[in-house]
Amino acid sequence: TFHNNSMENHTEVTEFVLEGFEDEANTQLVLLILFLVMYIITFMGNAGMTIITSVDSHLHTPMYFFLKNLSFLDICYSSVITPKAMVTLASGSKLISYKGCATQMFFFSLFGTTEAFFLAVMAYDRFTAICSPLLYHTIMSKKICICLMGVSYLFGFVNCCTQTGFTFSLSFCEPTKINHFFCDVPAVIKASCSDTFVNELVLLVLCGFIIVTTAVIVIVSYAYIVTTILHMPSVKGRYKAFSTCTSHLMAVSLFFGTVFFMYAQPGGMSSPNQGKVMSVFYTIVIPMLNPLIYSLRNKEVKEALKRQFGRKGFAL
Repeated sequence: TFHNNSMENHTEVTEFVLEGFEDEANTQLVLLILFLVMYIITFMGNAGMTIITSVDSHLHTPMYFFLKNLSFLDICYSSVITPKAMVTLASGSKLISYKGCATQMFFFSLFGTTEAFFLAVMAYDRFTAICSPLLYHTIMSKKICICLMGVSYLFGFVNCCTQTGFTFSLSFCEPTKINHFFCDVPAVIKASCSDTFVNELVLLVLCGFIIVTTAVIVIVSYAYIVTTILHMPSVKGRYKAFSTCTSHLMAVSLFFGTVFFMYAQPGGMSSPNQGKVMSVFYTIVIPMLNPLIYSLRNKEVKEALKRQFGRKGFAL
């Protein structure tokens, strides 16, 4: 939808068309059911993780402070994308307003970037716990934890302001079709009729910086962790130390693997169909899997669940 602005003598875009997935009715219905089921599991799993880490005093440690905030982020992250995608699939209306598209991009970039830094902070937390156990509670004090959380959100805010500002400074011409199911930066850039070289460069530099910085923190942390574990004299000690890291390592691998595919290599922008599949994975599937990974592979969380359900008279 367009309207003419005679004062500035240009056509202003007020709506975009999200092309999304195939238009076949069966495909739309299957996707709607799939998205709904995954969103319910995501919401309940992450809300459950947030509640259990808040109410159980045994889980009031830096590791679970970050895990609780990761669960909150995953709810926000998924909620920016999935409900709108479900409304589109259910109604068949693919329109999204200009402001709605900018808002979706802003919050998606905010929560996505913050999550990347959170996973890096959680790797540093595991590094401190295993490599400097006697100093752990001094280094990872409540004040430091809150500061690390704040810095993660600060990086997220800087990135989302930059990406959204640069993208929506572009001109858009008819037809304003976005070949995606949400307003992701690369897809909206491709829909522009301006020269997008600077935008693609900014996208590559910023996302490259975020992925490289956070990935280096994770890799260096785990290099020290593995070295420390291998030097432990007790097999039981090695197993216990490694078991506290496996859940986080799985979550990190899933997140960074898909994000790298989407943003850190040139082919990610030239293959929209592949991009859509990968986007479903990191916007909907990963937030659903995170609480399952951390609860099913975490003895302390399972014990906390038993304690809470036991108090309420449930058998677990």
